[in-house]
Amino acid sequence: MPRTVSEALLEALAAHGAREIFGIPGDFALPFFKVIEKTGILPLYTLSHEPAIGFAADAAARLHGGLGVAAVTYGAGALNMVNPVAGAYAEKSPLVVISGAPGRDEGRRGLLLHHQAKTLDSQLRVFREVTCDQAVLDDPRRAPHEIARVLRSCREHSRPVYLELPRDMVLARCDKVSAAPPTPVDADAVQACAGEILDRVRAARAPALLVGVEVRRHRCEDAVADLARRLGVPVATTFMGRGLLAETDVPLLGTYLGVAGNPELTEVIEGADCLLMLGVIVSDTNFGVSGRRIDVRRSVIAADREVRLGFHVYPLVPLPNLVAALLDALPPTQAGPAKANAPRVREAAPDDAPITPDAIAAAVNDLFLVNGVMPIAADMGDCLFTAMDMAHSPMVAPGYYATMGFGVPAGLGVQAATGRRPLVLVGDGAFQMTGWELGNCRRYGWDPIVLLFNNAGWEMLRTFQPETAYNDLDDWHFARLAENLGGTGRRVETVGELRRALDAAYETRGRFQLVEIMLQRGVISPTLARFIAALRNKNT
Repeated sequence: MPRTVSEALLEALAAHGAREIFGIPGDFALPFFKVIEKTGILPLYTLSHEPAIGFAADAAARLHGGLGVAAVTYGAGALNMVNPVAGAYAEKSPLVVISGAPGRDEGRRGLLLHHQAKTLDSQLRVFREVTCDQAVLDDPRRAPHEIARVLRSCREHSRPVYLELPRDMVLARCDKVSAAPPTPVDADAVQACAGEILDRVRAARAPALLVGVEVRRHRCEDAVADLARRLGVPVATTFMGRGLLAETDVPLLGTYLGVAGNPELTEVIEGADCLLMLGVIVSDTNFGVSGRRIDVRRSVIAADREVRLGFHVYPLVPLPNLVAALLDALPPTQAGPAKANAPRVREAAPDDAPITPDAIAAAVNDLFLVNGVMPIAADMGDCLFTAMDMAHSPMVAPGYYATMGFGVPAGLGVQAATGRRPLVLVGDGAFQMTGWELGNCRRYGWDPIVLLFNNAGWEMLRTFQPETAYNDLDDWHFARLAENLGGTGRRVETVGELRRALDAAYETRGRFQLVEIMLQRGVISPTLARFIAALRNKNT
């Protein structure tokens, strides 16, 4: 039956795996937002600032495996969200950006339009740089085809796409969107590739499996867990892939961090004579601190819809197809019960000891041991490196793009998308950027537990230039502000206070819990210290 362009778009989003929309309205987007609310096809969550919208939608997509959707207005809204979209592109997250826009005839009046930058299509040109496909829905006859093509690109490439909806097209009549057929894949090429990979694994003396972010982005995490069991080789995740396979029975070695990580794990990965890398982004954060260069002649890299074996390439081999072919060629194994991978055990610090990042990881592990693991949303900084010593649990973090401000809105996105209460790890510098989004929790009943690492500075940056003063920040006493934002705040300075605050936060439901953890300047996690030392050694 005929429907409007906006209804057709919303129905197509739901059919392609979107579960919610995060948005901030503006005049060019008001007609579309009215349809979102009226139809109820997808729930709408509004936040306070466009960057948070992008981070929340990105995090939602990362965890539930569908599409993340961010809806904004033209110009001041959409251009405010370029940074989160760039991060989603770099880290391969399937984010759909929908921007309201001026009507088709509005630009013909000879007047500059408000929110316009250089030209009316400047915004489209900007988003071409950080999305894998784009369309302007200015023709109701072509709109269903354009929507189908762009959403297919988003799913197949697991990268952001951009849709621009002129406000006079919102209620224009159009046909239903029929899903675009998938891009053809040569089954014989996939089988040949899988066969060559298995020949290499079987001939290897010390094979290993390294798992990266595309495994979850392409919704094949369970299949990869089955593959790991059948291969029976050592398994680790990359730094960016931390949290993958956390809720399976696969006995993970841990997270590969090169010389900054566990030496035994590092030797397994760097010493492998056949390293099978599934969905791995070959970036400096994943491999910049490798003790020795990964030998591509002995590696298999399956990412970006192709497979590289040594020095030759199988193009157009999507990761899910490859994993399925590998499973078809291997005998099945009996899956054991899912279990969390145990964290490293530490000797408990005395209650009156000052808090260190190590003590934070230990306190969180104690909490998880008693109550079960929680999904983690981590910002950039030492809070992310501290998470490497926490129990392996589902996690979202900007490990490669390394933007600040991700943690709090990502946590809100996680809870909206999954219904699970998240643990948010954030530094005081990043909290100053987006921490105020916690004020939206009360409207939606969200109750994340937020651990705020407060050392009154940009401590990770200070590790690179310790002699500078511009990395110093003021002490804003964040815990005092929590009540007015609708939550509960606690400020802690000793290990005993931290443990008690965590227990109280976990037991308190229905409002966000902010634990402001006071850290001394210059005190960083051992993992970050090793990471920085390794980078310095490589750059000297």
